Amino acid sequence: MTASSYTKMLKQLITKPAIMKRFLKHNKPKDRKFGINVHTCERCGRRGGHISKYGINLCRQCFRETAIDIGFKKYN
Repeated sequence: MTASSYTKMLKQLITKPAIMKRFLKHNKPKDRKFGINVHTCERCGRRGGHISKYGINLCRQCFRETAIDIGFKKYN
């Protein structure tokens, strides 16, 4: 079950609390404590290519777009 189908089912079960409780017990995605899915980009929400050094918390694509504004210089 994908995350999108999980949320679609939750919307349908809002009026039935007993069934929704049982559904959540068995079908809710588990909370991640470590790994690639823990960190997300603060700007776009991507999970891959995350830069957390210096407390930046951006994906690599957003970092390239905003690096000059943040104060980083490109050396070539």
